[in-house]
Formats: sequence, structure tokens, C-alpha cells
Amino acid sequence: MLQKLILLSVLAFMNYANAQDKAEQALQNFEQKYPQEKIHLLLNKSNYIAGENIWFKSFVFEGYNRSSVSTNLFVELYDRNKTQISKAIFPLYNGEGNGSLSLPETLKEDVYYIRAYTTWMANFSEDFQWIQPIEVYNPASPEKLISDTTSPWSVTVFPESGTFVHGINTQFAVRLQSNGITPSDWSGYVIDSANPDIKIVSFKGFDQNVGSFNLTPESGKKYQLIVQDNKGIKQNIDLPFVSASGLNLQVKSKTNAITYSIQSKNTPHSSYKVLGTINNQLVYKARISNLSNEKTYTIPTDKLVNGILQLTVFDDKEQVIATRLCFVQPQLLNIKQPSIQNVSLSDIPHETNTFTIAKDPNYSNYSVVVLDEESQSTETEKSLLSTLWLTGDITSKIYSPAQYFGKNHNTEALDALLISEKWKRFDWNTLISGSFPAIRYTPESYLSYKGKVSGPSAGSSALNLISKTDQENGTKLYQIPTDDSGIFTFNNLIFEGTMKFFYQLSGKQKTSNATNVYVQPSYTFIPYKSNLPATNFKLAARTPNEPLPVEVAKAVKSKAFEKSISEKINTIEEIRLTGQKKDDKRKLNQQLSSSLFKSISEDIFDFVNDKNTLVAGSNILQFLEGRVANFQMRMSNGSLTPFLREAPVPVFLNEMKIDPSQITNISVADVAMIKVIKDHFIGAGPGGGRQAIAIYTHQGGEAKLSDEELKQLPGLKSITLNGYSKEAVFNNAVYDNASLKDTGKDTRTNLYWNPYLEVKSDTPTTVRFYNNDDAKGYKILIIGFDENDTPLYYYETKP
Repeated sequence: MLQKLILLSVLAFMNYANAQDKAEQALQNFEQKYPQEKIHLLLNKSNYIAGENIWFKSFVFEGYNRSSVSTNLFVELYDRNKTQISKAIFPLYNGEGNGSLSLPETLKEDVYYIRAYTTWMANFSEDFQWIQPIEVYNPASPEKLISDTTSPWSVTVFPESGTFVHGINTQFAVRLQSNGITPSDWSGYVIDSANPDIKIVSFKGFDQNVGSFNLTPESGKKYQLIVQDNKGIKQNIDLPFVSASGLNLQVKSKTNAITYSIQSKNTPHSSYKVLGTINNQLVYKARISNLSNEKTYTIPTDKLVNGILQLTVFDDKEQVIATRLCFVQPQLLNIKQPSIQNVSLSDIPHETNTFTIAKDPNYSNYSVVVLDEESQSTETEKSLLSTLWLTGDITSKIYSPAQYFGKNHNTEALDALLISEKWKRFDWNTLISGSFPAIRYTPESYLSYKGKVSGPSAGSSALNLISKTDQENGTKLYQIPTDDSGIFTFNNLIFEGTMKFFYQLSGKQKTSNATNVYVQPSYTFIPYKSNLPATNFKLAARTPNEPLPVEVAKAVKSKAFEKSISEKINTIEEIRLTGQKKDDKRKLNQQLSSSLFKSISEDIFDFVNDKNTLVAGSNILQFLEGRVANFQMRMSNGSLTPFLREAPVPVFLNEMKIDPSQITNISVADVAMIKVIKDHFIGAGPGGGRQAIAIYTHQGGEAKLSDEELKQLPGLKSITLNGYSKEAVFNNAVYDNASLKDTGKDTRTNLYWNPYLEVKSDTPTTVRFYNNDDAKGYKILIIGFDENDTPLYYYETKP
């Protein structure tokens, strides 16, 4: 979590009047009531063929931590005309989720757009929603995609902190923009319009986004910037008017501290307030009197985190004078790295490749992708790190933002980029005026429905909803109260596809045939109002018999190969796709535990199917010692208390919280299952919890329906509810059956995809995948988060 740093003085701190504290009060209100979510989607590859599936892993953050605000992710697919092609909804667990979208076979070759958002995000600017352009190829289309290298580019200049004052040496950021691709090789120089043949200062662009230069201006002079690319194309732009008075804020971000200085000319104010914010949180506050041009002020970074710091200077009337964005410790990014061991990679077609991730008790799962070395991941251009630390809060178009947080990243270029930007999450003047976002949408609790019971005695009764499905969870009874008008809500459902619910009123009215139930979802897909962004591609006519680009030709063959594999698998009875076999333990977990007590990381002990595991007379909690990593029973406050990962862990009996001392009253013979939850789950109450021990008896969680009631089910009225969208199965086990190794030309680029690779804390984690026909090297991507939400990020090429 972000740690707060409040410095109450730099020179001489003075108490402010209430009116002068408006900024701090408004910011605190905004931070507490309006948490800011942002999304990153990891796709299984960077481009697709019509008819393929798009697989994705979603990460939803609140600031720099995984979000607990939203439990549903909405994903939509649009064409360039903003016509919606498909939409889907997927669950989020502790800010993470995964799913897939199917591309129709009939899609024309073009750029399409994936939109992802949460209901809570819809209360704020659409600019913060995830919009991902993707290239979809279709050789049958009359038009083809080509890179847009002909669209004109434009240039804009930004003086540091927004001011350009006579006699003050000022740093400028020079920013390039284009609807197509900006030039990679460009330079510029500054002239005085009165002496155009003399170059006052020259510079070379850092990258395709930004360059920088310094200039000490003189009043009365008019300066011009000339920028030229490697094709000789020039752009001229006037620098801002040189002011005879004003204030300039200059900032340097170093490893141990952020330093800043404030220089002024002929300003009427005697004192200033400086506020520093990270992720809408106040982390620095100072009062400066008797301003001196020689003084440099220091903000230690030891209590801050990586992220964008906004420094704002206010005058004594609490008016914004200057602002500046900088990145905290860009030279020292807090990114953890996995230890990759036992690497066994081959370039022989169809061979098995393996590597292991060393055991680490701080992680419960990883997202892992392996690509052919010659292919590209979407992470190459827009990485999780760049979303987390930059583009999730900065909405302007940035070419390849991942470069600012990769290996050998240019910290000088990142700083110049931030000089050219403003903080987009809030505006100080708007906050101080008391204007806050209007909240129209509240987060749902997973799948939620609202309904009404009509008919005699419908009000103030209990409605029995009975689910009966072919899925694992079998038959369950939900008893839901209704108000005087027969209105009810039905929350916290997690299921895929559709589910039928039979209904009846409880008590005397339950057999009434005059009762009807009407239900509608509480969640809704929210229309997208903004324009879709421009892309780096355009369409051109495809000529007859034109050869396909190499990458597209490989993708077409890969699609045919995967179809052939799928057809063969369906004819071989003994082949079972990885992860699809449902064992007795999993069935028991589905039967006994509700959606509120499901977690992405849990250890399950099954005493129904393995009757010899828990012996008579043993203590239920002590049984877990030695079987669950980092679990211990300790004396605490005079009683024996369970600890998991060095913290007391709550105990639930049939999903009701109990004191651990009550466990001794439970008969061992009554225990059906013990589940040790190691990651976020909803059942702990508001906000959920991170870990728990859930004990289930043979009656706990089972549907309490009599034989007679079960016989009545076909005769009861029913409703059908829509659940989450189903995720397509990704086949990592391509050649588990040796007879499949002779199936056509294998040109797959995505060799392994696992958005949730479960980790055992006491053993290494093995990744196993099969080679295609051509790969000589592999790109390996691993993403994870520890309990403090510190990102683990590994993106390397292995020969």
C-alpha cells in the first residue's frame, strides 16, 4: 500500500486558516469517496485471424494496488465505426480475472477495438477505460492492413511547470503526435525570429514521443522551434510569450530524494504552499516564505513508492501558480523477479520444453505466456508496468509506453514526457470549488439480480429459489426475503452460461400456483460515447494473387493446424484437455462451499472420498500443521490460535465465523471438508478477506430439500438467469498424444498460455509446453503480485 509522507515544514511552517486548507480538505474527500480504478489486459498474442479466439488476463487496480472495489469486468469488441460486435462479462477475484472473446469468421481485415471497464469506472471519464486496438487479418477481404507511415505528425512544446519567465533558465519538453507513426529519428533547434540564421540551442529527440532542451529567455524576444525528421519534413512552432514576471518550478527526481527549486520574478506574493500528491493522496506539504533563488528543497523518497508525483505551487490566495509531474525513483523500479531454474528448451519440432519457477511463499499464482521468439506480445508496446505507473492515469497517446519501464529505460526521456503532461485524474480548481463526480453506478457484488414476486401473499414472505443444473454444484436452495411489495434482491452468484431456478414461496403459500417471479440483472453494459482512438494502420486495396505477409501467412496456417488438432482430439476418446477433468474433491468443494468462499488459492482436504485422512480423536486444526505451508498453532492471549503466514487466521464453520476454541466441540466424524483459503474471498464481510480456515460438516452447505420437494421440481415454475461468459479452452497439451505430432505444419506463435498458474509455496512451479515446427528461441512472460501488491514482472527471450 502507498505509504503517507507528510512534511509539515521546509522553511517555516505556519498554521493555515480554514479557507487556505480547502485544497487539502477537497483532496481528502476525493481520495476517500472516489477511488480510481484502472485496467490492464494481457492478451495471448498481438494480432489475430478472423475466426480465432482472443484470450486475455485482466488486472484491475485501485491506484497502485489490485482493486477490491469491483467484482465484474465488462469486455466489448468494436469495429472502427464503433459498431459493437460482441460483449461479455467476467468475474474478478482480488482485482484479477481471465476470459476469452471469439472473433467471427466473417470479420473483414481491419483494426478492431477491445473495450474493458468496470461499473465503477463508468462514473468517471471514459478516457480511463481500457481501449486496445488489435489487428485482425482475413486474406479473403478486399482490403488489407498496412502501417500508416504517411500521416502527418505535429509538434507541441511545454515549458517546465507551464511558465516561461525572463531570465530564468527553463527546460522545455518537445512532444510529437500523429494519427499514424511518429518519426523515430528527429531533431530540432531554437531561433530568435529576429535572427533566424543563428541556432540558439539544438537537440535530438529521445524517442518517437519526446525530446528536450533548455533556454534562458529574454523579454521582448520571440522564439521559434524548428523540428525536422529524417525525411527532411519540417515543422515550425512559436515558443510561448516571454513573461516579465512569474514563477518557475524546477524538479529533479533522484534515487534518494526528489529536489525542487522555485524561482520567481516580480511576483506579488510573499509566501507559497507546495503540495505533493501520488495517486490522489497527499504525500507532501510545505510552506515557503521569503523565496530565494538559491534554495533547493528536498523530499526524501524512502517513504514513497514508484509512481507519478504531482507537485503543485499555490499562492497565499490558494490559486494554482505552477504544477509539475515527475516519476518517483525511475532509476530504482520496485519490480520483483522470479528465479528461473532447470531450463530445458529445444529447437526440435514438437519437442517438450520445460522450466521451473523457484518456490516463493509470497505468491499464490502467476500469469505465464510463452511465445515464439519471432512473434510479438502486446506487452512489448503497452506493458502492465506502463499501465500501472503511466498510461492508467495519463490519457494522451504515447507511442510504446512500455519502453519507459523496460530494460535500459531512459529516465531522462520519461521525465521530459511528464513535463509535457498534466495529471488527468483531477483538477485542483474543480476540487477546491467543491465539484465532485456524480455517482450514477455502484459496484455489484458479482452477479446480482433484482426481482418482484407477484400474486397472493407475495409481500413480506420468503422466496425459495432452487437451482438444478448439470454443472458441478448440483441442487441448492436459496431462501430470499421479500419486502411488503414483493421486491427482492439476489446477490453474489458466480456461474457460467445459464442456470435455471425453480421457485416457490416458503410457508403456507409455497404451493400457490398463482405466484409469478420477474427478475432482471442489477448490472448493465454501459454504452461507449467517446470516439475510438486513431491507430498506426490504414487500409489499402488488396491485389489479386498478392502474397500474404510472412506473419499473416503463418497465422493462417496456425489456425488451420489448431482446427485439425481439435478435430483429432475430439475423435480420440482418451485425450482430455488439461484442467478439464473434474475430480471428486473439486465436486465436493463446489457442493459444500458457496461463491462467497471461493478463492483463486485454496488448499482442500476431502474427508468424504478419503476417509482415512482425518483419524478419530485428532484435533481438526492441529491436523493442518505440517500439511499447510506457513500454518502453525500458537498460544495467543491464553488460548491456542491458528496462524497462517505469521498472522492469526479466522475460522469458519459452514461459512459462519466461530471462535477457534469451539473447534473442540465438533465431532471428527462430522467433518466433510476443510478448506484453507490463501487469497482474497468475499465471505469475510465488507471488502472481503485474504485468508481463512473453512470447515464444513456433512450437512454444511448442502441443499436441504426433502425427497418430496425434489420430486416436485419439474412441476414448479422456473426462471432462467444468465451467468458469466464462458471462457474457451486453450490447448497447452498439443502433443500429449504422440499420434498428433504428424498433424500438418505447426506454426503456432503462442506456445503456452496460463492466466492462472497455481503455485505451491513449498515446491517449485513447473511450466511445460511443446515446440512448433520453426521456433529457435522463446519469449517468456511471467507476471505476479505478492501480498503487498508489489509487481513481479519477467519478460525475457531465451535462445
